[in-house]
Amino acid sequence: MPFSQLGLSTPLLNAIADLAYVEPTEIQKQAIPVVLSGKDIIAAAQTGTGKTASFVLPLLERLSAAENDEERNLRGKRVRALILTPTRELAIQVEASIAQYGKYINISSMAMYGGTEIEPQKQRLIWGIDILVATPGRLLDMAHQRAVHFDQLETFVLDEADRMLDMGFIDDINKIIERLPEQRQNLLFSATISDDVRALAKRTIHNASEISIAKNSASKPKIAQWLVTVDKTNKSALLSYLIKEQAWQQALIFIETKHGAAKLVSQLEKRGIKAESIHSGRTQAIREQILNDFKAGEINFLVATGIAARGIDIGELSRVVNYDLPDKVDDYIHRIGRTGRAGKSGEAVSFVAKDNFRNLCAIESHLDQVIERREFEAFPVKKIVPVSILNYVPKNKRS
Repeated sequence: MPFSQLGLSTPLLNAIADLAYVEPTEIQKQAIPVVLSGKDIIAAAQTGTGKTASFVLPLLERLSAAENDEERNLRGKRVRALILTPTRELAIQVEASIAQYGKYINISSMAMYGGTEIEPQKQRLIWGIDILVATPGRLLDMAHQRAVHFDQLETFVLDEADRMLDMGFIDDINKIIERLPEQRQNLLFSATISDDVRALAKRTIHNASEISIAKNSASKPKIAQWLVTVDKTNKSALLSYLIKEQAWQQALIFIETKHGAAKLVSQLEKRGIKAESIHSGRTQAIREQILNDFKAGEINFLVATGIAARGIDIGELSRVVNYDLPDKVDDYIHRIGRTGRAGKSGEAVSFVAKDNFRNLCAIESHLDQVIERREFEAFPVKKIVPVSILNYVPKNKRS
């Protein structure tokens, strides 16, 4: 099915063609017609399946259709659509997608987030904005200062709802929802629909259409996953070895702490490998510049804490590395989802020490597959990682 059969207008189809999109992904096929119809929606699909386009494209279509109507005449400090995201990086990425998809229509948009000067954002809002992409904290701050009002709001989008709840934004979300008009279209998109997400949806959305894309239908065939068991003391040396011996040209490397990120960059540079890092200890401007350089290929190896795990579209990223295996299964899924996006292939490599065995079993049980193990003679393991158990149950949960 081509995009032209989904009910999108010529200007949007031309923008899609410019981006070399061939055909819609499964979530786009199912969600775009529903959103165009004006219905509320709850949609679950894995990272990398094109969720952003599945709500941005029909949102642009609906807003542009009223371009010559009185509805189009925004009063000052008003917005017609609000997209709430958990992180600054995702807000920037979503707004960039809006600009790309809406290049041939007259729709205004902006990204609003903390960690940067508030006055320029206030100035942008003075004449009103069609689509506002915002993080919860900065949005509430603006609302308290009466810099933004929601009485002309038509559509409310919760993007990466599971991540927002994981980050503790539930109180902020509820405060924001209380400020919105009752008559509005509600769109909730999430990689997973947990009990908490379900409870939020129940309070926020009524009589919604539900869409759920099989959890591994997009990522499993496209992402080659393998792991290396390794002693903790050898991880940086192993990473350097793989980069050189396997001639890696690019990798997004996930690590747990900002101190660890800075240390790893230093260790790589001592072995002649240039790398950069992004984490919460760096300013927003620096993080944005580093991400842009990484996307442009000016930086080949980027070490990142979980701040980059969600919502960052790095295009044809060939490889992600779990230098530290995450504690949560969902974090693993979202990390590897940075590669193999939009139907392209990718590679996910994990370093697993003996202490990670329980986390590994949880990940493999969720995937319903044992991840391939590879060994390298130069890195014998002293602390052996046991054979994987798909139905492993931690001792504290055994009956």
